[in-house]
Amino acid sequence: MYSKIVAVNDAWVKPGMDHQVLDVDSRYYGGVTDDENGIAWPNHSVGTPAAMAVWAAALVNPDSAYYRNEGVLIRLELAAQYMLRVQHEDGSISPGWTNFHSPPDTAFVVVGYAQVYQLLIGDDWLELRRVTDAIRLFLERTIPVMLTGGCHTPNHRWVLCAALGFLHELFDLPEALARAGMWLAEGLDETPDGEWTERSNGIYNAVSDIMLIHAARLLKLPELLEPVRRNLHMMVYLVHPDGEVVTEYSGRQDFGVMMNLSSYLLPYAMLATKDEDAIFEAMAVAAIQVTDHPGGAPINAAVRFLLEPRLQTRKISPAALPVTYNKLLNGGFPRADYLSRMDEAGHHQHIYHSRLHTDFGAPVARYRQKDTSATLMTEASSFLSLRHGNARLLAVQAASYFSPGFVPMQELTAHETGWTLSGQQAKGYYGPVAAADLPPTSQEEISPWYLLPHHKRPLTHEQKHEIRVDVDRQEDVWTLRFRSEGPVDCMTQILFVFGREGKFTCGEYRLVNEAVQCWTGGMARYESGNAWFELTGTAMEHTATSVRGAAYPVDCHTLLVNWMAPFDQTITIRMSPLPVSEV
Repeated sequence: MYSKIVAVNDAWVKPGMDHQVLDVDSRYYGGVTDDENGIAWPNHSVGTPAAMAVWAAALVNPDSAYYRNEGVLIRLELAAQYMLRVQHEDGSISPGWTNFHSPPDTAFVVVGYAQVYQLLIGDDWLELRRVTDAIRLFLERTIPVMLTGGCHTPNHRWVLCAALGFLHELFDLPEALARAGMWLAEGLDETPDGEWTERSNGIYNAVSDIMLIHAARLLKLPELLEPVRRNLHMMVYLVHPDGEVVTEYSGRQDFGVMMNLSSYLLPYAMLATKDEDAIFEAMAVAAIQVTDHPGGAPINAAVRFLLEPRLQTRKISPAALPVTYNKLLNGGFPRADYLSRMDEAGHHQHIYHSRLHTDFGAPVARYRQKDTSATLMTEASSFLSLRHGNARLLAVQAASYFSPGFVPMQELTAHETGWTLSGQQAKGYYGPVAAADLPPTSQEEISPWYLLPHHKRPLTHEQKHEIRVDVDRQEDVWTLRFRSEGPVDCMTQILFVFGREGKFTCGEYRLVNEAVQCWTGGMARYESGNAWFELTGTAMEHTATSVRGAAYPVDCHTLLVNWMAPFDQTITIRMSPLPVSEV
């Protein structure tokens, strides 16, 4: 594991140098540019600090091909000076594309920068002094913003706690401990099954995990490791057979994006060592196998493995990871009770620059039978994804014109051979505001709509809509029974979204565009690589090619099925046999 981490880190030394701005007249002089936009940023993930962590880990490691390389040292010095120039007077940084004068983005940098600083000062190469002085100055300047700054999202709190812990370790700041205590006093946002608020298996689970690992040590609060352990145990069941992490119900920007376990390398490796946990070690092995970058500044694996030499020698034999399971997550979580108490919070469901994440704790089922993998989910635009060998049914979605858009499922019940999901919606009309509740503007020449107390309008003619889906599995045949009692003539559309890498080889379709087709009859067969799905049971009851508010995913094959409520329809999905060597 260690040798691969060194090799991967070395592989990114030169690309970072190639992207460094060397034009002395440029405002970005010394910074490292982002491939996506060509601008140098002080950002922790793809910006200058990330490259600095790579260079630092190479410079002080005798096992690196760049050990004490003076050319790399010069680049590191330039980058350190760039970071000082772009740091704002309040001590913060601005990543540029979204957050400005951002305390949490500064905290990400602090966590990475502090580790780089500790690594460099632990080396006796005197030539590093100019760099370590610049890094320490940057960190010292961040103290005011770390002691006063706020956040946008749930995970930011734990990033700030880790940053405050590092600043306390470096500068002996009791006030940093006090500030971290204020964040921790809000309580931890994780279900008993290990699900963090943002349901972000691809990005922010791992962020919360590594930040709380640091916070537990730096703040001397070992109990902070318990939610990390729960999440890491949960993630064992949230990986497809090909190593892709389940992102189909994420509440953040990793939704539907292909991600792997590489960001979990440090949490798994560190807790496998601490706990002597063979499952964690197996997940760490799975993570290193797909790691092709050492990680951003806060999670650079080479930096951490050098700071904690005990990580370099793996003494725990990895266990065999489960390849057959049927796991229901958050099935017993009292989500309805929590949601019913939301009015007590007093925010009236208004939150600024963030989300309430009311989908927190929604049930998710994970099923795997060797090379067949399925996710059934609630409170997401899709309720089912199914993988079988190389064939990927990325999403099955229900959309309707009742409340135009996707119909999220709120309930998920497991039974012996499958699951039942249901989504309910209500929609009504609102009467006139009572005279006693009207504002003075209602008597003026102009009465703006937005000044009326809409929350005081009486509800009239409320209508209800429900879609129920029974998913039954019988070896290689999955049956989806869709039911809705109305309202009568409510147009409904079921979307089957397949990976773009495959193709349809038979069936009857009406072309919407090159990626979207209405399934009009016959058996639809989708093939990809070594596997296929065969779908039967369609009916074409209306000709709409879209539902307002239900956008098609890009770069996929989408198959549309159009029904009119009420309906009781069944779609059968038969899967190909897979070669013995693959099952």
